[in-house]
Amino acid sequence: MTFNDFGFGQEIMEGLDAMGFKEPTPVQEQSIPAIQARKDIIAVAQTGTGKTAAYLLPILDRILKNGPGKLNTLIIAPTRELAMQIDQQMEGFSYFTGTSCIAVYGGGSGTSFEAEKTALIEGADVIVATPGRLLSHLNLKYAKLEHLEHFILDEADRMLDMGFSDDINKIAEYLPKKRQNIMFSATMPPKIRSLAKKIMINPTEVNIAISQTAEGIIQAAYCVYDAQKNNLLKSLLKGKDELNSIIVFTSRKATVKDIVRDLKKMGMDADGISSDLDQGGREEVLRRFRNKRLRILVATDIISRGIDIDSIDLVINFDVPNDPEDYVHRVGRTARAKSSGIALTFINDKDQRDFLKIEQLIKKDINKLANPDDIGEGPAYKPSSQKPQFKKSFKPRYNKKKQGK
Repeated sequence: MTFNDFGFGQEIMEGLDAMGFKEPTPVQEQSIPAIQARKDIIAVAQTGTGKTAAYLLPILDRILKNGPGKLNTLIIAPTRELAMQIDQQMEGFSYFTGTSCIAVYGGGSGTSFEAEKTALIEGADVIVATPGRLLSHLNLKYAKLEHLEHFILDEADRMLDMGFSDDINKIAEYLPKKRQNIMFSATMPPKIRSLAKKIMINPTEVNIAISQTAEGIIQAAYCVYDAQKNNLLKSLLKGKDELNSIIVFTSRKATVKDIVRDLKKMGMDADGISSDLDQGGREEVLRRFRNKRLRILVATDIISRGIDIDSIDLVINFDVPNDPEDYVHRVGRTARAKSSGIALTFINDKDQRDFLKIEQLIKKDINKLANPDDIGEGPAYKPSSQKPQFKKSFKPRYNKKKQGK
């Protein structure tokens, strides 16, 4: 199948050609016809499979054929970074069409709020928004939504994990009842099905490699104690000048600064991004990394689903993520668009059970490498021998009947 098979207008085909899109991915092959048929759809696909284009292209084509000039499509994303990424892809696809799009998210200036307000009143064709910021506008009741045709939720599972369920339902109440609902998610937990029942009508389902990592990713892990992690990181990166684009993920924002400081002391080109950094600072760091003016990016999971760069050579998980799905998204930053890449994870003695859950999720045993000689031996990998970790609220039940002596 080629993009010609979808019957897209010439302007969109020119945009695809300019962006280097040659043939549709599986999620695009299955999702685009359903969206073109005006069906509600739930599409489940891992990161890096081309799902953003899977909904942007048919929506853009419909806007082009019906005539732009009014608010047609509302896309909701969980983070600023993802909203910006979608906006940037929309800009590329619509370059030859004249279709307008604006990203609506918090953390900007009063000027940006006014620009967003104008777009909601006068009608940008597509608005990509984070839930909280959009509700700030909707509550003021000036948004012109009567012509809206498409309501799209991207990374729906992440939005629910972040507590946006009520916000999404409130947003839906402002929208026309007659509309097409499109939901893209990396997983399909029960809460996603519950949300779908509230806002969708007989949705078509598309499932592409749920919770699997891309074939092009070489995955491995090291078993280390926390005190060994910094030295191991420096040992792995030292002398690896052929790796031009590297992301180091950590679960704690306080660790970001420590890692960046240590790498800079070694003369390495590194910078960090976490929720402590303001929006302008985040955008500048990401811009430098995307443009290859920054070699090593140290980050929390704030960007694990919100950065779209095809040529990342190495992903290092400094910490094992708490949620196995986050591992899929972290390592999915590499080996995108059928390329190859490397993903390494540091497993301390306390995180072995969490790493076992990751292996069970992706149905793959990840190779455990021996630590370099100068790092020393770490803990043996024996996750099944660890005692279950109970929550603090856990209370064992005892038989109230007294035992006889």
